[in-house]
Amino acid sequence: MIPSFDRAGLLKLAAGAALGGSVGFPQEHPTWRFVFVNHALTNPFFVPAKYGSYDAAALVGATAEWTGSASSDVGEMVVAMRRAIHTGADGIAVSIIDPLAFNGPTALALAKGIPVVSYNADGGKANKRLAYFGQDNYQSGLELGARLVTLVERGDVYLFIATPRQQNIQPRVDGALDAIRDSGRPVVAHVVASGVDVGVERTKIEATYKAHKSLRGLFAVDAGSTAGIAEVMRKYRLHARGVRAGGYDLLPTTLQAIHDHDLDFTIDQQPYLQGFLPVLQLFLDRYSSGLVAPADTNTGLNFVTRETVSRYLTTKSRFEGSSSRERYPVGRT
Repeated sequence: MIPSFDRAGLLKLAAGAALGGSVGFPQEHPTWRFVFVNHALTNPFFVPAKYGSYDAAALVGATAEWTGSASSDVGEMVVAMRRAIHTGADGIAVSIIDPLAFNGPTALALAKGIPVVSYNADGGKANKRLAYFGQDNYQSGLELGARLVTLVERGDVYLFIATPRQQNIQPRVDGALDAIRDSGRPVVAHVVASGVDVGVERTKIEATYKAHKSLRGLFAVDAGSTAGIAEVMRKYRLHARGVRAGGYDLLPTTLQAIHDHDLDFTIDQQPYLQGFLPVLQLFLDRYSSGLVAPADTNTGLNFVTRETVSRYLTTKSRFEGSSSRERYPVGRT
């Protein structure tokens, strides 16, 4: 049965939200269970994404669970997704890092009436997921490449990627390479696989610099590699030597390096929304009996530079994963 919305109920809902209290929808509903299948469970990037999912679940009276793999193991993720289907999840959000492996489980879930959406990584048209929540990764790669050629006019630059061919980061490399080529600048880009372990990533980046000390740029398309670049840039004082650098996401090492003039920029893709929006839209799909279907949402691209990094460093909140406190930021209206 499709729920009916009366004026009094909606006013009650709005009032509850405004007062910051417990918010309930006008008509009672089950406590639906939404499962996130993730490829990097221990990666700090997903801390704010998890907070976002928990906050959305609390808002609508649902639960959010996270499962999957800590090392981008597609087999582990598929097993976790099938387990979520078998145990009767009410909705599934999956990071589709492989273009084929998740097609079968997605079709199975949909056949059983379980809505499936993707977040952070999308498998393309072959997968029948209902919507994607995350950055347009190829477009962000184009933006990365366009920014790169304004910083490096000529010479060798190195692009680091944790896991080549993975659908959340390979499109960024592809876009960056296209933008560099289309610029016509005499910039030669080299792509280096850095691995999924943060310590290994840093070691690989340092070894690359030592083997190619005439390089003009170090750039990355994932959070761990970006933090590794920040540490190498700092250790060897490369920015003062004319080397330019940048990458993705908001790890503390990365943000501090921008403040300290070791990195030129990082790209914020709003991970909080990548957790919050799937829960909200899976809930609405259930609540409306499928009439309010999930819709693709681009969580955006924001360059964080020296001019803008201070608020990231001074504001502690769930929205960027720097605090677990649920607190309305003071001074914003």
